[in-house]
Amino acid sequence: MPDVIATYAFVPERGTAPEEAARWIAEEETTGTWTGISTRVEYVRRLDGEVLEVTPRGNGYVTRIRYPAEIFEPGNVSQYLSVVAGNLFGLKKLESVRLLDAEFPESLIPFHGPRFGIRGIRGLIGTLDRPHVGTIIKPKVGLSPKDTAAVASQAALGGVDLIKDDETLTDQAFCPLRERVSLVMEALEEVKEETGRQVLYAVNITTRADRIVARAEEAVNLGATMVMIDVITAGFTALQALAESPKIRVPIHVHRTMHAAMTRSPVHGIAMRLFARLVRWLGGDQLHTGTVSGKMSHDRDEVTGDNRILTGPCLGLKRVFPVASGGLQPGNVHRELEVLGNDIVLQAGGGIHGHPDGTAAGARAMRQAVDAWMEGISLEEYAREHHELERALKKWGVIHG
Repeated sequence: MPDVIATYAFVPERGTAPEEAARWIAEEETTGTWTGISTRVEYVRRLDGEVLEVTPRGNGYVTRIRYPAEIFEPGNVSQYLSVVAGNLFGLKKLESVRLLDAEFPESLIPFHGPRFGIRGIRGLIGTLDRPHVGTIIKPKVGLSPKDTAAVASQAALGGVDLIKDDETLTDQAFCPLRERVSLVMEALEEVKEETGRQVLYAVNITTRADRIVARAEEAVNLGATMVMIDVITAGFTALQALAESPKIRVPIHVHRTMHAAMTRSPVHGIAMRLFARLVRWLGGDQLHTGTVSGKMSHDRDEVTGDNRILTGPCLGLKRVFPVASGGLQPGNVHRELEVLGNDIVLQAGGGIHGHPDGTAAGARAMRQAVDAWMEGISLEEYAREHHELERALKKWGVIHG
């Protein structure tokens, strides 16, 4: 049976050989402990982790470790993480360690993946190949349901494809989910009647584990055309429960809030790569993976690699729509697209609502930036005949390579 291969970057404790440090990882995550024990019978040794290689990299090393497939409970993603991303981060033998990726055999991926994926979401909206434009209701929290719906209406009239709640907005008293969803969907239906365009609304249904499916079902019953989950705070199995519910037949938008506590450091923590794999397996249709020119810390190679995990071949599972979000505005649309390609959702909050002429104009400016890309025209040239884009570029400028 093929096994699991995990790759780590690490710096050993001073005085510890890199090969020894790597063995500590392999033993800590499988059958070993800090001292000799009388209960380690011989047949257990088949489950030992094995260090396949240790190679220098920068100021440290990279190791590949084999974990026997038998040590994993098929389908139990929580347990998968306890092996490849468990206690090793606290080992004193390591000054730092970062899980770069983990590759699993088909026998340990008994999941159905996204219900819609890129093609399914494009079908709902009616697009073939252009990038999608999304927005986040701003301010992040505080608006009433009525004002939330008004902002959504303006964004939809301006041409966005997707409107989503902020990751911190759930079911607070100032903006109850039931009232918010009803009013937003009423507003979007009016826009659809006027323009003929379908605009999706991703309502944040994140809550405790035993209630999240019921909350999502309620949102769908109220008309929500997409649900959103904060997957790191809620847990990967919460996403799995949503995707496997027969009553939640809408796309699932996956936000990664809190991820940077684990992914940001280049020397310690967990790279986004594994999280991207899990989201695709477990049924996310869209996933935030970052930008190459926005306000958040980013690494171009990591972002593009993560996106390939979402969009490349994977056991016949549907492709996941990557979402670029955080500091986007019309002036960096072309920079994002030249690196990330057309299968991307450009999610702009302040870059839409901060437009000098308001939300609708901001949405039009983002769409104009995308249209310019699709037509092979520079932003500056396109802005000469598109007032909203011109105003946006005057305020925020153009970000080149």
